[in-house]
Amino acid sequence: MLAPRHFQDYVLNFITFEDTGGGTAGIAKKAAGYHQYHAVNQALASTLVACGIEAAPDVLYSRFIEAEASDPFRVAEPESKYGNQFGDRRAGVVWHTQGSGKSLSMVFYASKVIRHPAMENPTIVVITDRNDLDNQLFSTFAANRGLLRQTPVQAQSRAHLRELLKVASGGVIFTTIQKFFPENKGDTYPLLSERRNIVVIADEAHRSQYDFIDGFARHMRDALPNASFIGFTGTPIEKGDKNTRAVFGDYISIYDIQRAVEDGATVPIYYESRLAKIELDEAEKPRLDEEFEEITETEEDEARKQRLCSKWASLEALVGAEKRVRLVAEDLVEHFERRQEGLFGKGMIVCMSRRICVEMYKAITELRPDWHSEDDAKGKIKVVMTGSASDPPEWQRHVRNKRERDLLSQRFKDPDDELHLVIVRDMWLTGFDVPCLHTMYIDKPMSGHNLMQAIARVNRVFRDKPDGLVVDYLGIADSLKKALKVYAESGGRGSAAIDQAEAVAVMKEKYEVVQGILHGFDYQTLLSVDTVARMQGIADAMEYILEQQEGKKRYLQAVAALSKAFALAVPHEEALAIRDKVGLFQEIRAALIKATVTAAERTPEEIEVAVQQLVSRAVSGNEVVDIFAAAGLDKPDISILSSEFLEEIRALPQKNLAVETLRKLLQDEIKVRLRKNVVQSSAFSEMLEKALTKYHNRAIAAAQVIEELIAIAKEMRLAEHRGEKLGLSEDEVAFYDALAANESAVEVLGDEKLKKIAQELVVRMRNSVTVDWSKRENARAQLRVLVKRILRKYGYPPDKQEDATKLVLKQTEVLCSDWVA
Repeated sequence: MLAPRHFQDYVLNFITFEDTGGGTAGIAKKAAGYHQYHAVNQALASTLVACGIEAAPDVLYSRFIEAEASDPFRVAEPESKYGNQFGDRRAGVVWHTQGSGKSLSMVFYASKVIRHPAMENPTIVVITDRNDLDNQLFSTFAANRGLLRQTPVQAQSRAHLRELLKVASGGVIFTTIQKFFPENKGDTYPLLSERRNIVVIADEAHRSQYDFIDGFARHMRDALPNASFIGFTGTPIEKGDKNTRAVFGDYISIYDIQRAVEDGATVPIYYESRLAKIELDEAEKPRLDEEFEEITETEEDEARKQRLCSKWASLEALVGAEKRVRLVAEDLVEHFERRQEGLFGKGMIVCMSRRICVEMYKAITELRPDWHSEDDAKGKIKVVMTGSASDPPEWQRHVRNKRERDLLSQRFKDPDDELHLVIVRDMWLTGFDVPCLHTMYIDKPMSGHNLMQAIARVNRVFRDKPDGLVVDYLGIADSLKKALKVYAESGGRGSAAIDQAEAVAVMKEKYEVVQGILHGFDYQTLLSVDTVARMQGIADAMEYILEQQEGKKRYLQAVAALSKAFALAVPHEEALAIRDKVGLFQEIRAALIKATVTAAERTPEEIEVAVQQLVSRAVSGNEVVDIFAAAGLDKPDISILSSEFLEEIRALPQKNLAVETLRKLLQDEIKVRLRKNVVQSSAFSEMLEKALTKYHNRAIAAAQVIEELIAIAKEMRLAEHRGEKLGLSEDEVAFYDALAANESAVEVLGDEKLKKIAQELVVRMRNSVTVDWSKRENARAQLRVLVKRILRKYGYPPDKQEDATKLVLKQTEVLCSDWVA
């Protein structure tokens, strides 16, 4: 990536400042992942071929002025002179799994196509098949118009679309597939443009409407006979789907579930079956067949919906029976509350009809009345669905206009907002990103692409969310297997969902590891004692762990792994059974980190939000223990190396814990000194390392190493006052130590002359350094000459001047941030 050509391309074309409004607070800098970078460049090359253009796709360009001037919806343009060229008009399909930044990849792609000189100001047409998806994708493009250098426009009607597509050149136009169908079935769509530099981008390029008989493909070809087509999809094209390949071609780039999880672009999805029994009359059974799966795939198609209406109504009546809805609601509320204990976030409930959505809301709010609110700005649960004035009165409060739905969307996406649950039928199931969403409850027949897209709502990365969970109340396991079969046949790797039983098995394995480390220590009694005894017991547990070979390292890693596995497994009964023990293990771990781990040693896992939630919510009401209080010490203040505090450390009965506490305090103190005095911090660091090496090799006992560490602490305390004795400032002492590191120089020159050199160095160096001097070789060279002149002036031993100069420059580097501030 740091090859000059790649780096220039990346900076120019793959970094965007997304502006969602609201001033600087609404601007977010976003950069492409490696999969987006390569996919977009491959797609551009494929597009040039599809358009019949012989041009290098990797030419670096930045035609901002021309691109802006060609914006047809801001500036009128004369007719383009674009010539006819040959191409097959099929640019291919980019399959990047849901949650991996597909929408942003489309923005990067459109930007590169628009600005490629050989495309001669093309028109981009972005196609979706639903209004809510059209709105979501349009919002993404509009927020990144700075990168596009174009003003995206949404077609409001068939007539408006025809008007927009008659532009001479340029433009980014958004429309739904339905607007490309003529007013009357069987009619021919009118010719709109014969230009070859029109590129059609289809989101989710695998819908059944893409056929050449009386579907999207035919009407699009009638309207734009020379346009080229590219598809972006989060799920694969089915093996038998010839129509999609006929329109778009085959894959350009594949970024599958396994790669996305390995890269950290998405989190794994777990599957949990909690089937709610359907009370079924024997007479009804023959009427329920595989066509119910078909109806979910085309439920936006009104004609098919009418044809299968009777069958759908039969299932809907059974699934939505009052007794069953109440049963599901009771289980769901309990499950979600337990899930929140282990992993704080949000949940989505998918029901098979608007009636059931309303009934589910009623059942849940009867169980938890405080979750309800008539105010859209308040309440913990809402229904998100479309509706009309003819709907029953009890539905009307759940039917909202776009502005009201946008408010709920903002609330649901805000992790700190109290709106934790939403109930939907089909809204928000595709193209709707809520990173903090961790659980989806499905009580609706789903299959194929719809199912894969829906469950991917929970795979977004958020802070330290370890997983997403799909809870199945109706029985979608077979549909999921069929969808994954299509996935595997298409060349994708990785499973979309993992059975929760696997998570429980992993949790039990990690639990046994922690138990093994604590074997021989009676931690069970700590679960039922008072706070004081518990704190003392935790200190004893830490001592027990520290006595073992690499005990601290093994324990910290083991409990971190157990915590993650526990978060994945809740609310399984086996997870809840060990909840309090996991809480105790976490308290011991937190105390160990606080007492013995320096800031530099901490990993990102130490600040995981999920783990914090585990301690504070799922585990127990006890606060994280304060190790100093647990060990019977007063909490240390700034003067951590006072004689009183060192005496308390010496008297601790837990000697290994005392060693680790002292080590941590001394390392932190050395780190602070490193910012001021390179030589001094290096000397103390070496003394500390020698003492700890003997301790870790068991060459000396804990009590003996405590004495050595206390001796180091006292020397450090005395070092703080050296400046007063020498009559030097803190900066001057730092340079004095750099000069005195050479013993022969001390013997030849003596203290007084070294002090004068140090004082002059501070004055001259302070006046000579600039913010970036250490990065500019000519500036460093000038300072080296300056230092050597001063050393020669005072007769510093010539054979030692080079080493002294290096030390002085190193010392200058750590001090200059204060000097130039």
